[in-house]
Amino acid sequence: MAQLLILTSQGNADVLPALGLLSHRVRAIAAEPAALVGAPPADAILVDARLDLAGAKGLCKILTATGAGSPIIVVLTEGGLTAVNAEWGVDDVVLDTAGPAEVDARLRLAIGRQTRDAAGSSTIRASGVVIDEASYSAKVHGRTLDLTFKEFELLRFLAAHPSRVFTREQLLSEVWGYDYFGGTRTVDVHVRRLRAKLGDMESLIGTVRNVGYRFTLHEDEPEVSRLQA
Repeated sequence: MAQLLILTSQGNADVLPALGLLSHRVRAIAAEPAALVGAPPADAILVDARLDLAGAKGLCKILTATGAGSPIIVVLTEGGLTAVNAEWGVDDVVLDTAGPAEVDARLRLAIGRQTRDAAGSSTIRASGVVIDEASYSAKVHGRTLDLTFKEFELLRFLAAHPSRVFTREQLLSEVWGYDYFGGTRTVDVHVRRLRAKLGDMESLIGTVRNVGYRFTLHEDEPEVSRLQA
């Protein structure tokens, strides 16, 4: 049995009717940034995006940026599925018409992934870059990088596989996931933004012409250091 937090402007029973047939403990609060202050702990957070896609997206980005610590699942109507993309930074989506078996499976998988990732969190150190997977933070020579969720994931993935070249299709699959509907151009856009934030260290993200990208190690640093938390 999981502790669930629903962010909605409607009655929690109306957001995901299938929850009424499950044994999870459910609590609802207003879908407003101010309501997040002092919000109760939860194993998973469900954001109601049925009526206000723009507001729900903003709320999800706030949750991601502040490190919610729980998987974020967006509840949508079928028509709203076309609006969700990687910028939302969520862990999963579910239709408001989903049955109890599907809802329970999605919750179980999302919570399980969160638990597994927390247990395997570590710090990656390479070429002056320090990536803390537990806190989703990154520094270069002591300077904190202000990264979006996907910029962090891209840097983390490349730094965890130094000197290995990845095609745009591989990066799209590994960082954005197979269910991402965008094209490979989004990889180039994020690489460009990431390099801009790295500043003088932009060369760490190397381009292999006609192939893809790689994380470039300094000549005096033969391998990456990864420390388990």
